[in-house]
Amino acid sequence: MANRVLISGVNTTNLPKFKNEEIMQLLKAVKAGDEFARDKFVVANLRLVLSVVQRFSGHCDKADDMFQVGCVGLLKAIDNFDDTLNVKFSTYAVPMIIGEIRRFLRDNNSVRVSRSIRDTAYKALQAKERFIKENNAEPSLEEIACMIELPLKDVIFALDAISETVSLNEPVYNDGNETIRVMDQISDERNCDEVLFEKLSLTDAIKNLSEREKEILLMRYYIGKTQMEVSEEVGISQAQVSRLEKNALKTIKNFID
Repeated sequence: MANRVLISGVNTTNLPKFKNEEIMQLLKAVKAGDEFARDKFVVANLRLVLSVVQRFSGHCDKADDMFQVGCVGLLKAIDNFDDTLNVKFSTYAVPMIIGEIRRFLRDNNSVRVSRSIRDTAYKALQAKERFIKENNAEPSLEEIACMIELPLKDVIFALDAISETVSLNEPVYNDGNETIRVMDQISDERNCDEVLFEKLSLTDAIKNLSEREKEILLMRYYIGKTQMEVSEEVGISQAQVSRLEKNALKTIKNFID
């Protein structure tokens, strides 16, 4: 799919780029009922749909279908987005686009799940979407179970049964130089590198690092932040955080070996 240009008849190499100010102006016009602005706003966010589709790299043969259902998720996000809240449209839209694509993949999965379990799972997902629309926040499993009046264990079992297995090595972003994988976005209190920090004297090794590298390692392995959280806090891309983190760890390991 990485080398594919046309997806559902759309030339993905020529998708237009809009500035944030243009996006906000279009969104205001959309909420005011401007149909022309709505069409333009959809086109302006096709790159967002494409970026989500690229996360599902293990389903290259379904790229066209995933792009189409992703656009359905985009349209739902446009209709339900509350522009009075202090939330970026992309932050709200991405989970809805992912949800539509995952639902499509579940419905076309070769692994069969009983009808009753699927019904429970779909009720839970519908309740989740309602909750997000009304509260602009993710509900807990306990809240979902309460909404559909089913035992928590049944909800958990049903959602697990229809969920797609994801490899920790599955790429979620690639800037051409660095690949960020699922495992890079997971913080782990028992991370082996953190154990090294706690049990070994690394004062001398850390002195060889730059201030930025020290800051990143502190947030990643002492505070437990994900790379995305670190990138937002220090103001650089996640790919740069990943690169600096790997270089810093390599420097430390080379020093103590």
